[in-house]
Amino acid sequence: MDESLTSWSWSDFAGYGWVLHMSMMILMTLRIVSVQRNTGVAIAWVAILYVLPVIGLIAYILVGEPMIGNRYRKRMLEAQLLIDNMAERERLVFDQGQNLVAPHYKGVSHIGMRGTGFGIFTGHQMQLLTAPTIIFDQLIDDIHHAERTILMEFYIVYPKGRVIDVLEALMKAAKRGVECHLLVDSVGSFNFFNAACYHELTAAGVVVHQSLPVGLFKTLFKRTDLRNHRKIVVIDEFIGYTGSFNLVDPKFFKQDKEVGQWIDVMIRSVSREPISIATAMAKVVVTDISAESNDNLNALQKRLSSYTRKLYMRHPTINDINRRVRVLSDAKMLTAAPTGAVFVPPMPVVNNVTAQLIPSAPHLTSHVIYNTLVTIIHRANKRIQITTPYFVPDEALCGALVSAAKRGLEVTLIIPEKVDSFLVQHASQAYYQELLEAGVTIALFKAGLLHAKTVVIDDDYCLFGTVNIDMRSFYLNMEVSLAIYTKQMVKQVADCQEVYLQNCRFLGLKEWSQRHRGNVLFDNVIRLMSPLL
Repeated sequence: MDESLTSWSWSDFAGYGWVLHMSMMILMTLRIVSVQRNTGVAIAWVAILYVLPVIGLIAYILVGEPMIGNRYRKRMLEAQLLIDNMAERERLVFDQGQNLVAPHYKGVSHIGMRGTGFGIFTGHQMQLLTAPTIIFDQLIDDIHHAERTILMEFYIVYPKGRVIDVLEALMKAAKRGVECHLLVDSVGSFNFFNAACYHELTAAGVVVHQSLPVGLFKTLFKRTDLRNHRKIVVIDEFIGYTGSFNLVDPKFFKQDKEVGQWIDVMIRSVSREPISIATAMAKVVVTDISAESNDNLNALQKRLSSYTRKLYMRHPTINDINRRVRVLSDAKMLTAAPTGAVFVPPMPVVNNVTAQLIPSAPHLTSHVIYNTLVTIIHRANKRIQITTPYFVPDEALCGALVSAAKRGLEVTLIIPEKVDSFLVQHASQAYYQELLEAGVTIALFKAGLLHAKTVVIDDDYCLFGTVNIDMRSFYLNMEVSLAIYTKQMVKQVADCQEVYLQNCRFLGLKEWSQRHRGNVLFDNVIRLMSPLL
């Protein structure tokens, strides 16, 4: 072959390759800026795309957009429609109660109702559970007394320690005829699905569902890092649990990460009202289960076609409620905290609590929890106190906290001194200077990985649940929160935060300003990736 022709062919090929590459970069840039509504996310992706062209291109195709899967989304919407039609037939109204909250909270409660369909429910007996032993004891006891249904949904099931006791109680319930469903995230509980207890549960009659399963082929059609981060338990439709507590025993879970034991909280809610927080939780779990497969959706449709609430379940009496509500003794609480852990004093049952369930999911609830949080921060009048393990806000949320501090509010962030994510640790630190300069108090928790997710506003509003203060929780994960409007219950959460504060080191502006410039630069570089963490 002629040498000049060969040279021309390679040069020509390289030229066409460069044109193709640049065309793809331009098209992907246009795609990013047209699809990504969050400016920080768009800038971060464009930066990655041009700094690491090949890696950035592949990464954006795989995880750049919150593709939850068309079939999954369709099944979820169909399941919601089926349940809504049944509720209308049975005269069960979920979107009501706006008159139950103070006028200055009606707007923020409407954000939740518009995004999720759940309004305000009252008449609950609630208790804040702050120690793992207490959570396990209460949950196991409720499972032992279950008569009809047990619905459980967790991001992580780690079958060691007291978790084995919970799973054994669940198997006994199934064997005595209680309908038991356990929905578990595929990635968060990867080891669980390879454990012997998984097969033992199914053999005992517990229906175990894998939430958002992953695979090479599935990656082409939906993001595999969109996870079901919810933690919900519903028993007989009138007892409900939610909070930050995964089904793990902190004595055994992630002890190799050198961050100490994980510290979590749950709220146990009981109500005899026809529609309650527990009813709303049941709707969320049933919808999530039905969205996983056509068989699950068909089973729901078949069941609801002949469903009559009055015939299906015995409505709980006041004796049922009293039997299920137990005020834990101080002596039992004193033995509940593991050695070296933070001890939070006993929390009594609070009656007649008014609350709202706010489930959130990508492409389904319009960033409802993010909008709720930003709105409530701007409306605060006295104080804002936030507990979160992972703090990676965007500019709007950080600006809302800075603005609140500058207008004289007491703004406190309670964050673990060490977390189990290197990138999150440094991205979080990049925000400290601006917050400290504005007057925000940053309290670094020293006694373990504080995994609780709580937001207390003034003295009469609280957000409590599974949502971290980061973009993954706001935009990518399936999460659930409780908005609480009753002062006595809000005070319990605030009192719990005060105990955490007693185990914190308070970060000073002078101390933080004297850090080495190399560390500051590194944190700020990682901050560029914060919208993607």
